Amino acid sequence: MTALARGENRPAPADQLTITVNCSAPVDVSALLLGSNGKVRSDADFVFFNQPTGPGVTYRHGRGAGDVVDVRTSALPADVERVVVTASLDGSGPRTFAGANSLLATIGSDAGTLTFPMTGLSTETAVVCVEIYRRAGAWKVRAVGQGYDNGLAGIATAFGVDIDAEPAQPAPAPPQPAYSQPPQQPPYPPVAQPYSPPPAGSHPPASGYPMPAAPPPMSAPQQGALPMQSDLFNPSFAEATGVGIQKQGGKMIKVAVNGETMARAGSMVAYQGDLNFQALGSGGIGRAIQQRLTGEGVPLMKVTGRGDLFVASNASDVHTIDLDGSDGLTINGANVLAFDSSLRYDVKRVQGAAGYASNAGLFNCVFTGRGRIAITTHGTPVVLNVDQPTYADPQAAVAWSSSLQTGIKRNDSFGLGRLMGRSTGEGITLSFSGRGFVIVQPSELPPGGFIGGTGGGQQAGQSGGLFGGVLG
Repeated sequence: MTALARGENRPAPADQLTITVNCSAPVDVSALLLGSNGKVRSDADFVFFNQPTGPGVTYRHGRGAGDVVDVRTSALPADVERVVVTASLDGSGPRTFAGANSLLATIGSDAGTLTFPMTGLSTETAVVCVEIYRRAGAWKVRAVGQGYDNGLAGIATAFGVDIDAEPAQPAPAPPQPAYSQPPQQPPYPPVAQPYSPPPAGSHPPASGYPMPAAPPPMSAPQQGALPMQSDLFNPSFAEATGVGIQKQGGKMIKVAVNGETMARAGSMVAYQGDLNFQALGSGGIGRAIQQRLTGEGVPLMKVTGRGDLFVASNASDVHTIDLDGSDGLTINGANVLAFDSSLRYDVKRVQGAAGYASNAGLFNCVFTGRGRIAITTHGTPVVLNVDQPTYADPQAAVAWSSSLQTGIKRNDSFGLGRLMGRSTGEGITLSFSGRGFVIVQPSELPPGGFIGGTGGGQQAGQSGGLFGGVLG
C-alpha cells in the first residue's frame, strides 16, 4: 500500500480501479468524465447516486462504509481524457470539511493499492479527491485534494454539467476556491481554464481545475444536496436486462414479453408496455379434468403483447431452469411461476409414491421441450446431483429430472414405539436413482398446508391427490 501526497501522480496500477472515499462526515461521492477541454461531454458523464452508471464508470453506495466508484480504463471512450472523483458534504453533518476529522481516498486494484489522506481542509464543502488521466497512451492516477465552497452544485457547474438553474437573480461575486496548497506551490489560477497535465514523472502543483461558477439560487438552505437520494438508486435495484424470462433480484421474475408467455394467474406485481392478460384456468379442458381428479395443476394466464412483466409469489425465492429437450422437469404445480409458451406440460403420477402425501404430491406437473421455466422455493435450495442413491424429505423435494426413478423408503419401523409417539420424525423419504438432479428446499412446509395441501393451483390446500389424505 502506497500513500500519495497532494499533487503526486503514479501509473494506474491496473485496468480495473476501485476508488473508495471514506469520511467521518456524511458525503456524496461522484465521478465526472471529462474531455480534452476539461468539461463533461454531456450531462450523462456525471455519475452519482441518482445516475449511477456511465461508460466505463459505475457508482456504488457504501451502505455504511465508504462510497465506491469503479473505473475500467479500457472501457472509457476515446474522447474522455480524465475521470475525476469528488466528495461533497450532504448537508446533514458539519457545514464545511473543517468539521470533518478525516477524508481518505483509496485506489484499489488487483495489482496494488494507493491511498490519499486529505488534510488541511477548511471552508470547503466539496473536494476533488483524485483523478485518473491519460498520458502518452497510458493511464495515471493523481492525488488532487482541491476544494470548492459551493458543494456538489459548484463542482458540477465547474465541469460543465447543466444543473437546471432557476431563473437568474442578482448573484454574489464568484466564490474563490478554498483548498489548501502545499508549501512552495504557486497560487490557484484566478480564471477558469482547461487543465494541462504536466510532463510525465513530475510532481505538478495542485492546480488546473476550472474556477467554480457562481452557485445557482437554491430554494432550500441545504448546501451540496440534490433533491432526492437513496440506496434504492443503487444499480442492484435497477431493472434486469435481457430477453425472455430473467431473475429480478431473488424474489421476482422479469419477463420481456415479445409475443406471448405463460405465468401463474394472479402473480403479476407490475408491468410496463402494451400487455394483455387472458385467464386459462389450468390450461385446457383436459388439464382441468386432471386437476379436478388429482389436485395438481397450474392456474395459468397467457400474457401477450410487447412490454415488461414482473411476477412474484409471496416473496418466495425464484430460480430459472433452461430445458434443452433432452430431459423433462418434474415439479409441483404450486412451485411454477412462469414459463415459455414453447414448453409443454402434463400431469403425471409420481412413480412409487402411491398413497403418500408430499410436496411433490401423488401427482406432479412434468414439463418437456425447449425453453425456460421460473420456479419458486421456500428459502435457498440445494441441488443434489444424483450420482449415488439419494433421498429427500417428501415435504422438501421441489423438483427433479423426469428421467430419475422415484420410490418410497420407510425409515421407522411400525411398532409399539411409533404407536406411543416415539419416532425419528423422518419416517418416510422419497428415493431417487438414475442420473439427474433433485432440487431440495430448506423447508418441510408444502404449498397450501402442512400435510394435506400438496396440490398446486386452485386445489392447493386440499388433498394432495386421490390418496393424498392417507397420512392426514
